[in-house]
Amino acid sequence: MTPVPAAQVAARLGRFVLRMFPPHVYVTYGLLWVLALESSAVTATGTAWRPTGATWLRVVSVVLALLFLRMLDEQKDLAHDRVHHPDRPLVTGAITAAELRGAMAAITVVTTALNAVLSVGAALLLLAAHGYALALAVLERLSRAVRERQLLGLTVTYPVQVLLGAYVYGSLVAAGTVTADWRGAALLALSACVFLHFEFARKTAWEARPGARLYSADLGPRRSAAVTAGFAAGAVGCEVLLFAPDGPLGLLPCLAAALPAWGTRRFLGARRDGWPTPAATGFVVTTYLALIVRAVLLP
Repeated sequence: MTPVPAAQVAARLGRFVLRMFPPHVYVTYGLLWVLALESSAVTATGTAWRPTGATWLRVVSVVLALLFLRMLDEQKDLAHDRVHHPDRPLVTGAITAAELRGAMAAITVVTTALNAVLSVGAALLLLAAHGYALALAVLERLSRAVRERQLLGLTVTYPVQVLLGAYVYGSLVAAGTVTADWRGAALLALSACVFLHFEFARKTAWEARPGARLYSADLGPRRSAAVTAGFAAGAVGCEVLLFAPDGPLGLLPCLAAALPAWGTRRFLGARRDGWPTPAATGFVVTTYLALIVRAVLLP
């Protein structure tokens, strides 16, 4: 096989990123998630928060970790995509598995080196997320149940997101910016509920299209909708627990609950199609934006 020039590989990777990892979605999500988690953790200690160089390093590390996971998913889903998504880059040959693995190795080296500047603990926490994802890929290859059962698959895959949240909070602890306590667990639970609301919303529908992997196919549309709404309620509960002492400003993020409330009513009332995606996406964006605004406005 003739080696592909480095410039051509870079171009192929660039096209892959633009199509399968659209920056306006993933970069925005990673940015808001890190800023919301860090600012909430710092202000919970009674300290004023403003982003620093370490903040932007955490943002870059999380965004690159999300890209790492997306590249890994593309390889894990190859057999499914050959049947149901024949236009995907890995299926068509627009990118190769070797090129994706090379990019993943580069991401790991770069982010580990960058975080070693912060602390050894930060670098190890990020490596733990990468390592878990790779171990999970092996498990999915060996276990048909993990590959095909949606709820089981979520149970074993979601800890990757928890580990990334733990990286952000743990790096703050390692830097001495915050002291680990129950509020860290509550903040991780809050971000988990926000993410899982969106995750269930995008895979909840009254009818499944061919090849679609839906939680509602296992739970039924109404129960899946109840779980989706329940995660939004869990996020609001965490916000009240953490921020109610701050008064009206502390409860600002709770206003985002209007979106899942509307989404629940719309989905159950329509009895057709899927959960309204703008409501689920809006809940993520407005919750994290409100948390950041709250932190900036606190005296």
